[in-house]
Amino acid sequence: MGCDRNCGLIAGAVIGAVLAVFGGILMPVGDMLIEKTIKKEVVLEEGTIAFKNWVKTGTEVYRQFWIFDVQNPQEVVENSSNIKVKQRGPYTYRVRYLAKENITQDPEDHTVSFVQPNSAIFEPSLSVGTENDTFTVLNLAVAAAPHIYQNAFVQVVLNSLIKKSKSSMFQTRTLTELLWGYKDPFLSLVPYPISTTVGVFYPYNNTVDGVYKVFNGKDDINKVAIIESYKGKRNLTYWPSYCDMINGTDAASFPPFVDKSRVLRFFSSDICRSIYAVFGSEIDLKGIPVYRFVLPAKAFASPFQNPDNHCFCTETVISNNCTSYGVLDIGKCKEGKPVYISLPHFLHASPDISEPIEGLNPNEEEHRTYLDIEPITGFTLRFAKRLQVNILVKPARKIEALKGLKRHYIVPILWLNETGTIGDEKAEMFRKQVTGKIKLLGLVEMVLLGVGVVMFVAFMISYCACRSKKVK
Repeated sequence: MGCDRNCGLIAGAVIGAVLAVFGGILMPVGDMLIEKTIKKEVVLEEGTIAFKNWVKTGTEVYRQFWIFDVQNPQEVVENSSNIKVKQRGPYTYRVRYLAKENITQDPEDHTVSFVQPNSAIFEPSLSVGTENDTFTVLNLAVAAAPHIYQNAFVQVVLNSLIKKSKSSMFQTRTLTELLWGYKDPFLSLVPYPISTTVGVFYPYNNTVDGVYKVFNGKDDINKVAIIESYKGKRNLTYWPSYCDMINGTDAASFPPFVDKSRVLRFFSSDICRSIYAVFGSEIDLKGIPVYRFVLPAKAFASPFQNPDNHCFCTETVISNNCTSYGVLDIGKCKEGKPVYISLPHFLHASPDISEPIEGLNPNEEEHRTYLDIEPITGFTLRFAKRLQVNILVKPARKIEALKGLKRHYIVPILWLNETGTIGDEKAEMFRKQVTGKIKLLGLVEMVLLGVGVVMFVAFMISYCACRSKKVK
């Protein structure tokens, strides 16, 4: 009887040890299986989960606009007063709903090329008004004229055309005109052939962004989705030195197994440069654990605060010998037009930039850019890309509409928030196919290890107790 009991206890302890060992072995083996599966599924080729979502995003992407309506145009023109603005919005459009086009795999260098069609559909239910709402804004053509044409004689000619067309420093435009383009009365009088249509995003609809050529990850998963070239070039030709490089992905996804210490680099054609995000916090998104990566203030700092930014400083007069920060001159990228990009409401910008503008209220929560990344696959499951479009206006002695100005302004025109969040259906699929399976495997590993250790310890204690009882 004693033998039966002792044998049973030993058998129990052995089973416990086997379960614990099996649970322990399953951990590295399970991790290996997960890694193998992920590496296979994130490759950008026909048949993988990544490719299906990459060709046409399963996420609805919206672009919201807030327009800065100028409240005191006459005061500014006559007295060089501070510009008082009032933001009006959001006016919402659905974008990026079209699938990538001209997708071509190149098996030799393991790349895939494509173009991203641009199109925007107005969403009245998500907007505060209609596309016919009007705003008092800077006259884009008049403000740009002295920057593009710096010759004094040419400016005299342009001045006569500006007066003839009754154009001034400010104008009233509808939302549609301001965003997507309008025939400018002053430019329509210019005798030589130039584009007479002006708009913040003109041309946009029925155009494409690209050609992009990205690595498909077939030979090296650490390069998946990283841009090899853009429009046939590996550099942008806008900036000196390394600032001109096209780095990282397009931010829709990143190479898998994202670590919190990783700096995520990506290229945005909207701001004509590559930029980066750093880990901010862990977040639960529809039951999926994600890492939130945010654009740091350091990315927009002056070269005095962040020497890496020295090659983004282009205008020594406006930026006070590169001590100002928070705005990026993208004029070279916009045919010489004085376009400056910043975060909304000049968030993270130096006080001298926002000082002549009244009505701005920058705050981190509302105006920062972030990406929510699922760390195992590297997929971006939610994002908010926020940026502001500004135009530089300087006094111009030969142009009467600008002659009375006693200082320069970087005038905010609008800011946008482009957002996308994984849909409920896609989130459920993602939980089932990726995070759910990983959680289940982890649970099985822990249960086997836990039960095994508890069984082994319990049976061994019982066995030792029985032996000592028998000896006594």
